[in-house]
Amino acid sequence: MEKSYSESYKAAGVDITAGYKAVELMKAHIAKTVTEGAISGIGDFGGLFALDLKGYTSPVLVGGTDGVGTKLKIAFLMDKHDTVGIDCVAMCVNDIICSGAKPLFFLDYIALGKNVPERVADIVKGVADGCVMAGAALIGGETAEMPGFYPEDEYDLAGFSVGIVDRARVLDKSAMKPGDVVIGIPSSGVHSNGFSLVRRVFDVENCDLKSPRAELDGRSLGEALLAPTKIYVKPMLALFDKVTVKSVSHVTGGGFYENIPRAIPDGLCANICKDKLPKLPIFELLAKTGNIPERDMYNTFNMGVGMAFVVDAADVDTALAVLAENGEADARVIGEIVADSENKVTVC
Repeated sequence: MEKSYSESYKAAGVDITAGYKAVELMKAHIAKTVTEGAISGIGDFGGLFALDLKGYTSPVLVGGTDGVGTKLKIAFLMDKHDTVGIDCVAMCVNDIICSGAKPLFFLDYIALGKNVPERVADIVKGVADGCVMAGAALIGGETAEMPGFYPEDEYDLAGFSVGIVDRARVLDKSAMKPGDVVIGIPSSGVHSNGFSLVRRVFDVENCDLKSPRAELDGRSLGEALLAPTKIYVKPMLALFDKVTVKSVSHVTGGGFYENIPRAIPDGLCANICKDKLPKLPIFELLAKTGNIPERDMYNTFNMGVGMAFVVDAADVDTALAVLAENGEADARVIGEIVADSENKVTVC
């Protein structure tokens, strides 16, 4: 491999040797994600994963894919690239957990204008950190240098994950009934959705992203916006073992009005009490700065709740205790299920 080199390709903007250096720099990050099923090495054409099916009667694979979106523009402006990989993993594995599945492995795709090995290693570090948080192995990926397609200082980042769940444990929202309770787990901030609006509101290319701001509890605007998406896999898996969870909503793009209805059966409605939601300063600042109507805020952002799920009222105390034992002590009841033939979610 050391002899692989093309002067003509380099003249066209693609430096093969930079790719090799990037791989060397990322090896230590990838190594920390290795799980028992990961059996392929870096550089193989495909990522291999050995399924352990002990304990599964009828295993079902669940796939999820997503990217980071225009939140990456904030990373470019801040020149901070070691957390967006967490966002990429989170957007995939948080979707997988909504089926009741455990993520097994992850693959990433980085497309960029110029391969700067140290920057690529920072990106992959974030991906690896996210995989560790999710208990998933990083078994492969692709770095595509595309001069003339992306600016030299910019890139895109996307990923793909596969999880597993026994068919009998796939979440079944049909068991939901009036009187059930909606529990929300706090978000870490804006997560990875709505950044086209965020960028317009704050005019991020021309504003001060780096100075501390009192309204953000001393954080800079850039720090608040780059806060990585929380990964909910481990506390939710612990919850599934102790409580019957009837449905889960990953609150992403489209906010409450698009995501919660996906987990509510016909004839029922999740009545969300906005006064019970966590109050995150970044959302107050967004609404005030952009003069954004409340309805639009709840139809775009997570508003402080990154994941919501439904349980029987009798299971609320157990659910909250399990979450607290697994690092989510701020989880709280945010609403209830009511009969409603017209709406699947109301926010009041």
